[in-house]
Amino acid sequence: MKILKSITCATLLFLAVGVNAQSTKDTKIIKDADKAKEKLITMEVGLDQFFNNSAGYVVFPNVGKGGFIIGGASGNGVVYEKGAKIGMADLKKLSVGLQAGGQAITEVIFFETPADLEEFKDGDFEFSAEASAVALKSGVAVNAKYRDGVAVFALPKAGLMADASVGGQKFEYTPMMK
Repeated sequence: MKILKSITCATLLFLAVGVNAQSTKDTKIIKDADKAKEKLITMEVGLDQFFNNSAGYVVFPNVGKGGFIIGGASGNGVVYEKGAKIGMADLKKLSVGLQAGGQAITEVIFFETPADLEEFKDGDFEFSAEASAVALKSGVAVNAKYRDGVAVFALPKAGLMADASVGGQKFEYTPMMK
């Protein structure tokens, strides 16, 4: 009986620490996403129209990518629906081709319709090799258009990467607990 109590106490302790660690990580990601969103809006690149008019969007404030022939990228972000935070997202990318270096970027994915956002939330969403992000610079988003219900923008933060590769991005969505 003592062993069962000890195991139960240890399990509860690990769960409490794990839940707290996860919420601390999520809190930092949310704070970073809010800062990234503010920066993107104040850059005057025309993104405010996407933030205001899209059915939803995902802000990945810190995506790290790198590679040498075989590359990858990873990042965590916040999912918004009509401007309200509704969940967390995870991005993974694998690519093969002519590439070398490493880079940190901010990536934002806008969803044109509620059905496009729902597809993302259902976990059926991934980008094909042909999908590409618009690199942000002054005024570029003003003329940008949705393609297959999404518009993707990337803002380089640090690093340098030469990239002529093919690959796809896969996403995972986790709703926020209320």
